[in-house]
Amino acid sequence: MPRSEAMDGARGPALAARIVHAWWKGDRSGLARTLIAILAVLAAATFATSIMTGAADASVGNVLRWLAGDASGDQALSMRDRIIILDIRLPRAVLGMLVGAALAVSGVVMQGLFRNPLADPGLVGVSSGASLGAVLLIVLGSTTFGPVFALFGFYALPLGAFCGGLATTMLLYRIATRSGETSVATMLLAGIALGALASAVTGVLVFVADDKQLRDLTFWGLGSLAGANWTKILTAGPIILLSLCVVPFLARGLNAITLGEAAAFHMGVPVQRLKNIAVFSVAAATGASVAVSGGIGFVGIVVPHLLRLVIGPDHRYLLPASALLGGTMLIFADMLARTIVSPAELPIGIITAFVGAPFFLWVLLRGRSNMGL
Repeated sequence: MPRSEAMDGARGPALAARIVHAWWKGDRSGLARTLIAILAVLAAATFATSIMTGAADASVGNVLRWLAGDASGDQALSMRDRIIILDIRLPRAVLGMLVGAALAVSGVVMQGLFRNPLADPGLVGVSSGASLGAVLLIVLGSTTFGPVFALFGFYALPLGAFCGGLATTMLLYRIATRSGETSVATMLLAGIALGALASAVTGVLVFVADDKQLRDLTFWGLGSLAGANWTKILTAGPIILLSLCVVPFLARGLNAITLGEAAAFHMGVPVQRLKNIAVFSVAAATGASVAVSGGIGFVGIVVPHLLRLVIGPDHRYLLPASALLGGTMLIFADMLARTIVSPAELPIGIITAFVGAPFFLWVLLRGRSNMGL
């Protein structure tokens, strides 16, 4: 074989590899749209599987025929199947999708706002602050905060969690920002300190709680969807959905702010208003999620980072993809929690920690190696 032909044959794979690399590092909008469609199908399949999965052998086919108005399905549908499917599994799947989407999208927004892939509502103390707000209402609801329950009813608990998350987020941002610049190191350290402080105050409240309140507070330890019902969905669902509807309008601003706040300002982005809306949305979504599911960690850091590796950092696609994958991941974790030690049940927080903690260490070590540390 002539030398020129051999060299051409060697250049072929190398050239193809460079083209693929350039495409992968360039515009990935087509890939992102395809992935969002795939994730939507995967979310629907996981949702349906969750309804059909559990310790009890309930007939889903009969329930579907009953919902469709089939007389034979109505006759075959037992009261037990109806309760298990419609009153236990279905609200649990709906709540899992909402909470997973809220936590994942909150992680995307915080990472974009702080310009750091390690930012997460759980890691920087926002979830702890939201839990503190809810625990305050549980323990002091019959005394100090009695008027709050009388005024807001079922909405009092999500409101307390929202206020706790909002206060923590605003305090964290105020501490970490100086002269218009946000210090990532200060943000992480202040988040750890605020989370520890919130946990300490929560511990004091647990110490003074009575037996009934202690049973309610056990729910907050590691997070669970075991208490899912339609009342909780109607209470927290509108808050979460409103936050999920607002954040897509922040996508272009978050894309610009990755270049720095000064650059984003000169590009015409109202930076301060963007910060306020982002902080308020994260606090609302996280607070409502914590109020109905307890503290579930690492969803907000694992999901966005995985998607950034595939579709890049464009928030126009990252936000909807994170919502779909976050909901799917939490529903899948809930299925594992319900079946892995059936008929008992593991807290979802244990499963997400088993997956999220090693992933967080990998992200940290990967970032350290990239920085040459």
